[in-house]
Amino acid sequence: MMNRDTLKLMDCVFDLPDELATERLARRCAACLVSPLLLTFTGEIGAGKTTFIRAMLRALGVSSAIKSPTFSLVESYQISSAHIHHFDLYRIHDQAELEYIGFRDYFTNNAICCIEWPEQASHYLETADIGFTLVLKGAGRELYAHAFSSAGIEILSCLAGE
Repeated sequence: MMNRDTLKLMDCVFDLPDELATERLARRCAACLVSPLLLTFTGEIGAGKTTFIRAMLRALGVSSAIKSPTFSLVESYQISSAHIHHFDLYRIHDQAELEYIGFRDYFTNNAICCIEWPEQASHYLETADIGFTLVLKGAGRELYAHAFSSAGIEILSCLAGE
């Protein structure tokens, strides 16, 4: 485990030529996760944020329906080792709206929080463990992952096969 003095940030780039490649990478990512975690997902509409998170949740063992939280703002799931909260903050117009859903209460020691459109909650978020950015690239996508914590570095090292 690295301490703050030896922490070196890590970046990875993954080429995702199609939806199946996105789902495969999400399943690999799921195998590397431990709670607590804060994962953020940015990218334009249709870039694959929800697809990635949905595949990751399936790989973590969520067997119930996995709905996009576009209108509910958050969907929560329970797996044996953690609570998982999937946020879609696209429709947030004022960060004060987050108080109405008890946003801060979701960030517990036993939680994995996945947040789409994190820029809508910048005043409420501590530093993410990993920031994922999906960018359209022809018919596929490119996923940029940046670790901001020692937990994030361990996950990206696992994902990159190091």
